[in-house]
Amino acid sequence: MPSLKDLRNRIASVKATQKITKAMKMVAAAKLRRAQDAAEAARPYAERMEQVLANIAAAFEGRDDAPKLMSGTGRDQVHLLVVATAERGLCGGFNSSIAKLARERARSLIAQGKEVKILCVGKKGFDAIKREFGKLVFRTIEMRGVKQIGYANAAEVADLVLSMYDKDEFDVCTLFFAEFRSVISQVPTAQQLIPAKLPERKASDDAAQLYEYEPDEAEILADLLPRNISVQIFRALLENAASEQGARMSAMDNATRNAGDMIKKLTLRYNRQRQAQITKELIEIISGAEAL
Repeated sequence: MPSLKDLRNRIASVKATQKITKAMKMVAAAKLRRAQDAAEAARPYAERMEQVLANIAAAFEGRDDAPKLMSGTGRDQVHLLVVATAERGLCGGFNSSIAKLARERARSLIAQGKEVKILCVGKKGFDAIKREFGKLVFRTIEMRGVKQIGYANAAEVADLVLSMYDKDEFDVCTLFFAEFRSVISQVPTAQQLIPAKLPERKASDDAAQLYEYEPDEAEILADLLPRNISVQIFRALLENAASEQGARMSAMDNATRNAGDMIKKLTLRYNRQRQAQITKELIEIISGAEAL
């Protein structure tokens, strides 16, 4: 049984931890608003970019001269998995859920006899994957020093992916990230980047066939398709930033509540043990007095 001093030290330790978790929750709440606004602002642009590409790409349906980023290499043997996670932990199951989805995809591809390469964007993704697929990770891009995600950060990742694709180092590229829904809901998502998996054209978009493009469709796609890779990666990084802060805010709130419950239990245990010790000393004093 721990002594009263041990209980006092433990209560003080839990109270100190509670102060830290409460402070981290407040910091995450302050950062969440700005990150959420950035993620929500990027969604319409990324979705419209895909819709524009789908309209222009309709002119290349069934043609052999379609851009390589749209038509692919004609093979499905080598897969590149881009796993985007956070640089820090203490954010609940945010990092582990993305890594779990990536691991499941890697296992499935390997079982089909495919070759898998993994690019980690964020330290925590590599930490979660390295035990099982460490040999497949060829590079980790860390953003620990980046205070606010910018387009240049996404362009760096996109340039690496495009350079590898130009060298025929992979056939299919899939991006893994968490889509922000709310503070308590971040959905792990897998999005195919290469070959471009464009949304289905709506019936209202049929009029796009009447447009005349200047320059022609091939030149426009040659510029927009690589840019779309950067845009989609940028959107994923912004979604991750908002999801990380939301998950951390929720996790720290739960930790603060759990610390409060533990303090109550330890305090009750301390008071009971202290009362028992006082009662024991009183009995000893009374017994000694009666003996005299």
